[in-house]
Amino acid sequence: MQHDPLSDALVAIRNAELTGHSACDLKPSSKLLGRILKVMQDEGYISTFAFVEDGRAGTFAVTLSGKINRCGAVRPRFPVGLGEIVKFEERYLPAQDFGVLILSTTKGVITNRKAKELGIGGRLLAYVY
Repeated sequence: MQHDPLSDALVAIRNAELTGHSACDLKPSSKLLGRILKVMQDEGYISTFAFVEDGRAGTFAVTLSGKINRCGAVRPRFPVGLGEIVKFEERYLPAQDFGVLILSTTKGVITNRKAKELGIGGRLLAYVY
Protein backbone atom coordinates (compact mmCIF):
# COMPACT_ATOMS: atom_id res chain seq x y z
CA MET A 1 0.00 0.00 0.00
CA GLN A 2 1.46 3.31 -1.05
CA HIS A 3 1.01 6.36 1.12
CA ASP A 4 3.50 8.71 -0.51
CA PRO A 5 4.20 8.05 -4.22
CA LEU A 6 6.97 10.68 -4.34
CA SER A 7 8.85 9.07 -1.47
CA ASP A 8 8.42 5.61 -3.01
CA ALA A 9 9.78 6.84 -6.35
CA LEU A 10 12.86 8.47 -4.82
CA VAL A 11 13.56 5.34 -2.74
CA ALA A 12 13.32 3.25 -5.93
CA ILE A 13 15.86 5.56 -7.62
CA ARG A 14 18.20 5.38 -4.62
CA ASN A 15 17.96 1.56 -4.45
CA ALA A 16 18.64 1.24 -8.19
CA GLU A 17 21.71 3.47 -7.82
CA LEU A 18 23.00 1.48 -4.83
CA THR A 19 22.64 -1.84 -6.62
CA GLY A 20 24.35 -0.56 -9.78
CA HIS A 21 21.38 -0.62 -12.15
CA SER A 22 21.42 1.72 -15.12
CA ALA A 23 17.63 2.22 -15.27
CA CYS A 24 14.50 1.96 -13.17
CA ASP A 25 10.76 2.26 -13.64
CA LEU A 26 8.70 4.48 -11.37
CA LYS A 27 4.99 3.90 -10.93
CA PRO A 28 2.48 5.39 -10.45
CA SER A 29 3.44 8.57 -12.26
CA SER A 30 2.26 12.09 -11.54
CA LYS A 31 2.87 15.59 -12.82
CA LEU A 32 4.77 16.46 -9.64
CA LEU A 33 7.07 13.46 -10.04
CA GLY A 34 7.68 14.43 -13.68
CA ARG A 35 8.65 17.96 -12.68
CA ILE A 36 11.01 16.67 -9.98
CA LEU A 37 12.63 14.31 -12.49
CA LYS A 38 13.07 17.25 -14.88
CA VAL A 39 14.91 19.20 -12.15
CA MET A 40 17.09 16.16 -11.41
CA GLN A 41 17.88 15.84 -15.12
CA ASP A 42 18.73 19.55 -15.42
CA GLU A 43 21.11 19.22 -12.46
CA GLY A 44 22.77 16.13 -13.99
CA TYR A 45 21.67 13.52 -11.44
CA ILE A 46 19.77 11.39 -13.99
CA SER A 47 20.41 11.00 -17.71
CA THR A 48 16.94 10.76 -19.23
CA PHE A 49 13.38 9.92 -18.33
CA ALA A 50 10.31 9.18 -20.40
CA PHE A 51 6.62 8.72 -19.66
CA VAL A 52 5.27 5.31 -20.65
CA GLU A 53 1.48 4.99 -20.94
CA ASP A 54 0.17 1.70 -19.55
CA GLY A 55 -3.58 2.35 -19.48
CA ARG A 56 -3.55 3.18 -15.78
CA ALA A 57 -1.54 5.94 -14.14
CA GLY A 58 1.48 5.34 -16.37
CA THR A 59 5.12 4.89 -15.46
CA PHE A 60 8.34 6.84 -15.82
CA ALA A 61 11.29 4.99 -17.34
CA VAL A 62 14.39 6.62 -15.83
CA THR A 63 17.95 6.17 -17.09
CA LEU A 64 20.42 6.70 -14.26
CA SER A 65 23.81 8.33 -14.61
CA GLY A 66 25.38 6.97 -11.42
CA LYS A 67 25.79 10.37 -9.77
CA ILE A 68 23.28 10.08 -6.91
CA ASN A 69 24.69 9.37 -3.47
CA ARG A 70 21.38 9.84 -1.69
CA CYS A 71 17.95 11.23 -2.46
CA GLY A 72 14.71 11.35 -0.59
CA ALA A 73 11.42 13.09 -0.03
CA VAL A 74 10.96 15.54 2.81
CA ARG A 75 7.95 14.81 4.97
CA PRO A 76 6.14 16.87 6.10
CA ARG A 77 6.47 19.32 3.23
CA PHE A 78 7.82 22.25 5.19
CA PRO A 79 6.98 25.79 4.11
CA VAL A 80 10.31 27.50 3.45
CA GLY A 81 10.75 31.26 3.37
CA LEU A 82 13.63 32.90 1.56
CA GLY A 83 15.57 33.35 4.80
CA GLU A 84 15.02 29.75 5.92
CA ILE A 85 16.53 28.01 2.88
CA VAL A 86 19.99 27.98 4.47
CA LYS A 87 18.62 26.29 7.59
CA PHE A 88 17.17 23.45 5.53
CA GLU A 89 20.33 23.17 3.42
CA GLU A 90 22.28 22.57 6.64
CA ARG A 91 19.70 20.02 7.76
CA TYR A 92 19.37 17.90 4.60
CA LEU A 93 22.58 18.39 2.58
CA PRO A 94 25.99 17.10 3.71
CA ALA A 95 28.07 20.16 2.74
CA GLN A 96 27.74 23.67 1.41
CA ASP A 97 27.18 23.78 -2.39
CA PHE A 98 26.90 19.98 -2.51
CA GLY A 99 23.52 18.67 -3.67
CA VAL A 100 20.21 20.44 -4.12
CA LEU A 101 16.94 20.91 -2.34
CA ILE A 102 13.87 20.75 -4.58
CA LEU A 103 11.08 23.20 -3.79
CA SER A 104 7.58 23.75 -5.13
CA THR A 105 7.08 27.49 -5.64
CA THR A 106 4.78 29.84 -7.50
CA LYS A 107 7.36 29.75 -10.32
CA GLY A 108 7.19 25.94 -10.56
CA VAL A 109 9.35 23.15 -9.17
CA ILE A 110 12.87 24.56 -8.80
CA THR A 111 16.10 24.08 -6.85
CA ASN A 112 17.19 25.99 -3.79
CA ARG A 113 19.77 27.94 -5.82
CA LYS A 114 17.15 29.12 -8.31
CA ALA A 115 14.79 30.06 -5.45
CA LYS A 116 17.54 32.21 -3.90
CA GLU A 117 18.14 33.84 -7.30
CA LEU A 118 14.46 34.64 -7.73
CA GLY A 119 14.08 35.71 -4.10
CA ILE A 120 11.14 33.40 -3.34
CA GLY A 121 10.29 30.57 -0.98
CA GLY A 122 7.97 27.61 -1.28
CA ARG A 123 7.34 24.10 -0.03
CA LEU A 124 10.25 21.73 0.47
CA LEU A 125 9.69 18.52 -1.52
CA ALA A 126 12.94 16.57 -1.79
CA TYR A 127 16.74 16.57 -1.62
CA VAL A 128 19.38 15.03 -3.87
CA TYR A 129 23.15 14.77 -3.54
